[in-house]
Amino acid sequence: MIGKLTGIVDSIGEDNVILDVVGVGYLVHCPSSTLSRLEKGATVSLMIETRVTDETIRLYGFSTAEEREWFRLLQTVQNVGARVALNVLSTLSARDLERAVALGDKGMVGRAQGVGPKLATRIVTELKDKVPSMMLRGHAVQGAGVLAPPRGPEADAAAALVKLGYSQSTAVEAVAGAARGLGEHAALDALIREALRTMGR
Repeated sequence: MIGKLTGIVDSIGEDNVILDVVGVGYLVHCPSSTLSRLEKGATVSLMIETRVTDETIRLYGFSTAEEREWFRLLQTVQNVGARVALNVLSTLSARDLERAVALGDKGMVGRAQGVGPKLATRIVTELKDKVPSMMLRGHAVQGAGVLAPPRGPEADAAAALVKLGYSQSTAVEAVAGAARGLGEHAALDALIREALRTMGR
């Protein structure tokens, strides 16, 4: 199975890229968030998810291991296949998707093409309990298959709240709400204070 490809961008399509790896052109399907970072002739590395069926072998590529993990996780939801998962990741960044699920924001998830209100509700409902573990374990180390310690103030704030006795889901929801209100670059202490204030209402 192919887990990562490094090569030269030969051409970029509407939803795919042909990556020239030592003279072999691999057709890799990608979300628009990944395609927007690519330039023809540039050397790039993509994290790859390989899907094999009786008829085809398809490669899906992502600029980060985190995006690939979300691609896998989304497809654990009933009626979400590879195409819908790509559409969601084309509409929302990994961080925005994490917040949307943690907050149960089905409207944000429903902005993705092919995701109606019922499916959006199913996505945020079925993935809600899986977001805390994803957030607290941090990003997967690209290509290594090893999980790094929690990173970033949001993960640290959620971990701090868990140590205070709050459940993971409650902590992540509160921190996600605090981050949305305070902005993307909020400091750790501000996130914790705002999350505690919100939960104390």
